[in-house]
Amino acid sequence: MANNRQRPSPFPPGTHLSEHYTVEGLVRLSEGRMFYLANDDRPDRPRRFCWECGCDDTPRSRTTCVACKADLSPRRFLVSVRWEGHLHESFTAFFHRQLEHPGLCGPVDLFFERDVLCAVTPWNGEGLMLDESSPLPPRQVLDLAQRATGLIAFLQFSGISLEQISPANFLVGEGREYFFFDPDVRAVFEGPVPENEQAHEIKQLSAFLHGLVGVTEQPLADFFASAAQGEYPTSFLFGRALEQLIQTEHPSVLTNNRAAMSDVGLARSLNEDNWGWTHLTGNTNLYVCADGMGGHDKGEVASQMAVEVICREARARLQYAATINTEGLENVLDESFQCANNSIKDHSEMMGSDMGTTMTAALVKDGKVALIANVGDSRAYLIRGNVLHQVTRDHSLVARMVEQQRIRPEEARHHPHSNILLRTVGTERNVDIDIFRVDLVEGDVILLCSDGLWGEVDDEDIEAILNHYQDLRIGCRELVRAAHQGGGKDNVTVVVVRV
Repeated sequence: MANNRQRPSPFPPGTHLSEHYTVEGLVRLSEGRMFYLANDDRPDRPRRFCWECGCDDTPRSRTTCVACKADLSPRRFLVSVRWEGHLHESFTAFFHRQLEHPGLCGPVDLFFERDVLCAVTPWNGEGLMLDESSPLPPRQVLDLAQRATGLIAFLQFSGISLEQISPANFLVGEGREYFFFDPDVRAVFEGPVPENEQAHEIKQLSAFLHGLVGVTEQPLADFFASAAQGEYPTSFLFGRALEQLIQTEHPSVLTNNRAAMSDVGLARSLNEDNWGWTHLTGNTNLYVCADGMGGHDKGEVASQMAVEVICREARARLQYAATINTEGLENVLDESFQCANNSIKDHSEMMGSDMGTTMTAALVKDGKVALIANVGDSRAYLIRGNVLHQVTRDHSLVARMVEQQRIRPEEARHHPHSNILLRTVGTERNVDIDIFRVDLVEGDVILLCSDGLWGEVDDEDIEAILNHYQDLRIGCRELVRAAHQGGGKDNVTVVVVRV
């Protein structure tokens, strides 16, 4: 079972790590990870270390290695810090293999510092995929899929089995090249990974890729969804199917009218938020945001189930519908939402847990009408004419206190009972669902978000950010950054749709 130890205190800038490194600063947090930028400028050491030949005898006054004459200008590194010890042994075994592959940025050093494991990777200005929002252009997704599949096949042949695959495992080069780094290693085998154990990585990779596919690219999304369910038991079979898919035409650019991003925040070590979108029929799409509760193995399971079930059920109900009016769509949304609620309740009872989630969903038809459903305090907003309007009502204690005029709206954000919800998904069977109809006009923007956004960023600032960035993918990223700047006390998820 995973060691769910809390994230340790960060290393301050200037901290010396091991024999070679000085921390420049903390650059990013992820689930189970802290990423630092560091360099090898160590004025406290009388001699310089050479990364080319390993010589440690060059006086600090010299700029080239006394042994191999290599340039000893300061180098920079990404240092990944992990503290959950259940994967330390397998990652250490992976490090000692010292594998080389064009798509792999392997660690060059590994050491413990203050009871955390530090993995050091050379840094040449690459970005972190953690800072990118979805979707990516289909051709870019397929290119990433092909590169990652080849890398997984290489790792499996080398005896490396991966625990999970996420945006935290990818660096982004200047030419939009993706490099795999800092893997979560599940096991290391003496020979190749047994064929009957290869499906796990393909499922993980496919689920990750599915989240990068735009809502209008349904065949591509369906391919990765089926692969995530185990359609291809080996990397070879998945690679063959992927090759056939690559032969078909796929656009290399996206229309800039949808974006989404989810982030763990600055205080939590587990992201219990989830989001999703799916094409339903014609010009009708469904967008979902959910914020789970219940702790490890509960909240994130509840929110994932909520998103998956509502999307699946809505698609199934509309699969053979030639035409359907707004009232019929509202029934579909209500029934699919309720099905998600009751599925989580059934699973919770079977597992003997108390899991639940909030959920907000927007069903958008023909760019003319949006049906927005919610339970809990994840919100939907509408921006019209550059002005932000809250569409949903929070099902929370402080929201009721505001309605009853017991507290002022500005007091609600920091009220000691702001986390108490009166209605959630999955905690009771047949939950009451609020559904709002919004008649849309061209230029409207719909925002779905968890309380990790609106709890940290004022509505005026949310409005300003979305009005400033025409590229919604950048807008998503900036909303997440604003939540971090506001304190980042919770997971934050945003889904943005422009009509």
